[in-house]
Amino acid sequence: MLGQEHDEVGVTLVTDADMQQMNREHRGIDAPTDVLSFALDDDAPGDVAIASGDVASGDIATGHVTLANLPHLVGDIIISVERAEAQSEEYGHSLQREIGFLLIHGLLHLYGYDHIDEQDRIAMRAEEERILAVLGLGRDVPETPHNS
Repeated sequence: MLGQEHDEVGVTLVTDADMQQMNREHRGIDAPTDVLSFALDDDAPGDVAIASGDVASGDIATGHVTLANLPHLVGDIIISVERAEAQSEEYGHSLQREIGFLLIHGLLHLYGYDHIDEQDRIAMRAEEERILAVLGLGRDVPETPHNS
């Protein structure tokens, strides 16, 4: 779908209070929001950090490491569970679908999508819905005890 085989994204679920603090610190908005994305720039030439457990192949003792097998840290996605719960009720779908939507929304931001203008918003929304459908979380999926 997106990215490469070794891409990694951190996902953190937080309260509205924690989200409000992050939103204030990073965006200057003193209110909670549903999702924030923070892209990491670890593609700088010559700047490779190797942490314990990150090497898929290679020999650290001799310095022979296959960089292609190292994870590429794309960024972090922060989701407010309280916002997700409220929005799932407001929109009449499951919490699972709402968190899935917020995760995909944040992920698309990490891969360069945005919704500043109408054309970009439409393209991003279409990709969100396409991915949600592939994951079985599309709007046409009936609510069942399994996904509600």
